[in-house]
Amino acid sequence: MNTLKRIDPRRPFTMTAQGLKRITLGVTGVAGVMEFNAPGAAHRGEPPKPRRTTGVPQHVLLVAVHADRGALDDHARQTLAAAALVADATTEVVLLVFGEFSGDAAALGADKLIGLPMFDRRTFAPLDELNALAACVAAYAPVHIFLPDNATGDGDLGRRYAAAANASVATHVVEIDAAHVAAYIHANTALAARTLPEVVLLAPNAVEPKLPFVGAGEQVVWRFDGAAAAARAVIRDLGIEEIDAAQLALEEADFIVSAGNGVSDVPAFERLAATLGAAIGASRVAVDDGKFTRDKQIGATGKTVEASVYIAFGISGAVQHLQGIKDCRHVIAVNLDASAPIAKRANLTVIADAQETIAALNEAAGAARTARGTGAGWFNSTAVAEGALA
Repeated sequence: MNTLKRIDPRRPFTMTAQGLKRITLGVTGVAGVMEFNAPGAAHRGEPPKPRRTTGVPQHVLLVAVHADRGALDDHARQTLAAAALVADATTEVVLLVFGEFSGDAAALGADKLIGLPMFDRRTFAPLDELNALAACVAAYAPVHIFLPDNATGDGDLGRRYAAAANASVATHVVEIDAAHVAAYIHANTALAARTLPEVVLLAPNAVEPKLPFVGAGEQVVWRFDGAAAAARAVIRDLGIEEIDAAQLALEEADFIVSAGNGVSDVPAFERLAATLGAAIGASRVAVDDGKFTRDKQIGATGKTVEASVYIAFGISGAVQHLQGIKDCRHVIAVNLDASAPIAKRANLTVIADAQETIAALNEAAGAARTARGTGAGWFNSTAVAEGALA
């Protein structure tokens, strides 16, 4: 899924020669691997959640979101949960996803799923997306439309639709129920409330995405003539401009390698970051020791990051540091101490010396780069995470 909350350290895991590997979903047995289970974790037999409604739908709530690498981020899941919580027994929740989506729509509260994989989040096609949303609204006639109020496409799409359709809209919504919405005004000193508008743009963390029920999760084959829309488009996408990861602010970096007290050879660490095309972060201890500048510090007293991949070398994981990486999607820890706090947060923990691991990765990356005839920065953060977690 898009961003993970702090992971339960008691979930099933396996111990391998490479270190501690945690399995988020279920228990995976591996030949020749010693398996440890938290008491009752694999055999709790928790009853399945009930369907929110089995009635004949008379109304529709439409949720429009963008997927990221096949999943919905936390803000998108909160928006879907808001619609599911507002819906009554005669209302179905239709989820319209722009981009590839491979998640469980029913578990997230959707009764119907409409996927538009032709819309990649990296592609700028605002008019095409507006036309697709308008076509879906015409087909389903929803009473209300919900979108996350973010800066990555959904907020812009919601405002464009409200303007084009002359629809009532509420933005930055921080409070919602079946009767009203509310948003902060006057520099967050007061709340402004109104009845539920046609378009609701939900602020982050306004709704708990964990639901006590599931939706029907029916997948709908729905065709949108994107080619015809593209031919009429007046906006031309110039693509993504690649820049050096070192120039990115840590808050914007998608791939971060971070050094702690266990990293002694800083030049080797920086070479690895350049090879991987990753931004550089550091723990407070490493910054206090003068190895890195203060703007590289990650944690409660530094930067809070939301990277897809975060690799921590030689970082024990003080609570302040863990607070800074709580929204990272995949965390990989390299540490000699299997009981270090970072291991409880990490998706994958490699029990090894950080410096030796950095040297080995530099050597392996150099050999792979030579074999492929490519330069630095050819690694993909998602590929790195998926390969490591496989």
